[in-house]
Amino acid sequence: MTEGPLWEFTNEASDLTIRFVQALPDTVVHRKIGEQLLDSGTSQAANYSAARRARSPADFVAKMKIVEEEADESLHWLDKLQKAGLPRSLSPDVNRLLELFGQIVPLAVSSIKTTRARHLNRRRRG
Repeated sequence: MTEGPLWEFTNEASDLTIRFVQALPDTVVHRKIGEQLLDSGTSQAANYSAARRARSPADFVAKMKIVEEEADESLHWLDKLQKAGLPRSLSPDVNRLLELFGQIVPLAVSSIKTTRARHLNRRRRG
């Protein structure tokens, strides 16, 4: 399977999430929310990697649903971190992460829909 936008977005988001969480202020709130973001922001890339090696269309869809959910959850945690207050120096990273996760969610949804349509069509013909 060739690498494409979803591969690039998930990996960039994962790498940037790690650097971003490391740069968060050392407060209880930022640490707690940062841990949540670290989990969801890196999990989407790992699950996309697993989806690329799926054993069946159903397995692919299941893993892609996790990609969708983790990217969406990452958007939630970024919103909470913004509300908790962040140094201006982190604004470019927040904006890029919002952009990346905002692109990953619809790409994952589209991939899920396409796979389901192809899989259902094949089952109906057979």
